[in-house]
Parts: sequence; C-alpha cells; structure tokens
Amino acid sequence: MSFVTAAPEMLATAAQNVANIGTSLSAANATAAASTTSVLAAGADEVSQAIARLFSDYATHYQSLNAQAAAFHHSFVQTLNAAGGAYSSAEAANASAQALEQNLLAVINAPAQALFGRPLIGNGANGTAASPNGGDGGILYGNGGNGFSQTTAGVAGGAGGSAGLIGNGGNGGAGGACLLYT
Repeated sequence: MSFVTAAPEMLATAAQNVANIGTSLSAANATAAASTTSVLAAGADEVSQAIARLFSDYATHYQSLNAQAAAFHHSFVQTLNAAGGAYSSAEAANASAQALEQNLLAVINAPAQALFGRPLIGNGANGTAASPNGGDGGILYGNGGNGFSQTTAGVAGGAGGSAGLIGNGGNGGAGGACLLYT
C-alpha cells in the first residue's frame, strides 16, 4: 500500500517556484561574476597581486561550480514537471478504468436490483435520518450499510443492513437518549 499522495497541480506549482528560485540565483551570480573573477590588486607589490589572483581564481572556481549547480537545478525542475505529468496521466487512466468498472457494475446489478431490491455486487448504503435502516449489501458480495444513530430522545436506532453471501452485516444505529419522568 502506498502512503504517497501527489497532486499534479501542486507539483506544477512547486516546479515553477523552484524554477523562479533558480532564475534569481542565476541573476545574482551573473551580477557578481564580473567583479569577483577579476579582482584588482590593492597595490603594485607581488603580495597584493598574488592575493588578487587567489581571490579571482577562487571566484572563477565558484562560477564553475555554480554552472554545475544550475545544470542540476534545471534537471530537477524538469523532473518535477515530468512527475506532475506522469501523475496526471495516471489519474486520467485510473479515472477511465473506474468509470468502466462503475458502468459494468451498473449493468450487472440492474436485473438483481429490479428483481430483489438489492444489487448482486456492492455495499449497502448507510442509514439516514429519513431512512434509518442501513441498506442491504449485494446478494453475492457486499457489506450491509450501518443503521442511523438517532439523536431524538426515546427513538430506536436504525437496523444494520444484511450482508450478501460474502460480506459483513452493517452495525445497528444507537438509539436516542432515554426519556426519564420524575
């Protein structure tokens, strides 16, 4: 069982946010590149020139690493976008499969529902205030619906629906609070 949930629209938003962060970082690094890779020596002596060269080399190495990080960042954004597309495709495929299943069950259950007042396969509906008894489960397979729990004092809760050949009967609903006379 998978415990991961993903919303494709949230992945698309996250990818756009990450891309915006990358754009901001690239702009900041481009702005700093010119002034950090060509540091001027503070004086004409050899030590000042060596220190300026050291800082310039360090900045050049940083810009090289930054280019690698930007490439990784771009790849990560593409992966997020691809994942969002994959989840969207999977949801679309599953939605059509579920619709097919529901249509098939409707065709299978229609004759049994007409003859016996309950489906061949499927769970019974839970009871409501208007109809407190739980619905019966399918004749071959299905759980009965739970009975409605009354909130009106002195009124019995609804009966749980019957199960089919394979399934469990629904739980009976709780009755309303008892009326006490003094």
